[in-house]
Amino acid sequence: MTSARKLIAGNWKMNGLRADLAEISTLAESLEAEAFDGDVAVCPPATLAALAVDLVAGKPVKIGGQDCHAEAAGAFTGDISAEKWTDLGAEYVIVGHSERREYYREDNAIVKAKAAAAIRAGLTPIICIGESLAEREAGKTLDVLGEQIAGCIPSEAKNTAIVVAYEPLWAIGTGHTPTLEQIGEAHAFMRKALTNEIGAMAATTPLLYGGSVKPANAKDILATNDVDGALVGGASLKASDFLQIIRAA
Repeated sequence: MTSARKLIAGNWKMNGLRADLAEISTLAESLEAEAFDGDVAVCPPATLAALAVDLVAGKPVKIGGQDCHAEAAGAFTGDISAEKWTDLGAEYVIVGHSERREYYREDNAIVKAKAAAAIRAGLTPIICIGESLAEREAGKTLDVLGEQIAGCIPSEAKNTAIVVAYEPLWAIGTGHTPTLEQIGEAHAFMRKALTNEIGAMAATTPLLYGGSVKPANAKDILATNDVDGALVGGASLKASDFLQIIRAA
C-alpha cells in the first residue's frame, strides 16, 4: 500500500524566456489561494531557474533542474553539477529523461551516477524510466522497467527520498497515452521492483506518470492505483493548463 506524497512536476524542456516567468508567478499565486495536499515543482531551463527560485520564495512551488552532471565540479564546459542546482535554490533535478537517453546516449549507469550525485547534493532526483514502442509491442515493457530500476536506482535511495517517473517513450509529446490498465500494470510492477531495490522506502517513493499528460486525461490517470503524481511536459508551460492537472490530483 503506497503512502507516497503526491507530486506534480512540470518539465519545460528547452522552452521559455524571461517573459514566461509570469506563468510561474501565476501558478504560485493560485496555489497560495487554493491549498493542494502535495508538492508542485517546475523545472524551467537553466537560464530561468535562479529567477524562478526568487519568484516562488515562500510560496508553494518548488524549482528543479532538468539534468545534472555526476561530478561536483571540474572541466565540463556547459554542464551543471547537482551542487550548483542546490546552491541556486533548486530542490529537484530530473535525471534519465528519455530525451537525454536518446539524444545524448545516456545509459543506466550514467543515470545512476547522476541520481547519486543529486542525493549527494541534497536534491531529490526524479529518475525517469520507460520503454520504446518496439519494446512495448514485443511484450518487453516490464522487463525493460525492471532492468532500468535495477540499473538506475542508487544504493543511497535506501535511506534518502527519490522520485521515479514512468515515461513510455512512445507517449512523450505524441498525444498518445497508454491505457489506464497499462499505466496501472507498469506502476504496480515498479513499486514491487523498487521494494526489491530499496526496501521499505519504496512505499513512500512517489511514482509519477509522464507522457502526454494534459487537463483532459489527468483525472483518470491520477486516479489509477500506484500513480502518485505526474511529470508534465507541454501542459506545464501555461499556468492555466498546469493548474487543471494539479486540481485533478
